[in-house]
Amino acid sequence: MTISDELSRLSQMHQQGLLTDAEFTAAKARVLGAQAAGWAPPTGSQLRRSSADRWVGGVCGGLARATGVEAWIWRLAVVIFALFGGSGVLAYGLLWIFMPREPSV
Repeated sequence: MTISDELSRLSQMHQQGLLTDAEFTAAKARVLGAQAAGWAPPTGSQLRRSSADRWVGGVCGGLARATGVEAWIWRLAVVIFALFGGSGVLAYGLLWIFMPREPSV
């Protein structure tokens, strides 16, 4: 049974009243895994260039803060993509332009 099948089965059981809200949430967390259940995609207000963790424009530091992935991994990804086709430079430049800077403390 795939994860989507199990989630749909849990949803049906919850809608039928066989599972309480707390039981449904706990079962869903078990299916998805504890780490995946607590993860939420970054919203526009969370995605900001970092003022503190920056080497050039603060893009990788901001991505690290928003996603929970270390900044050095984002920096490595930018360098790798820059070496293979230059898309890393383009993506970094666009994010530098369009990501708002976090307020200075």
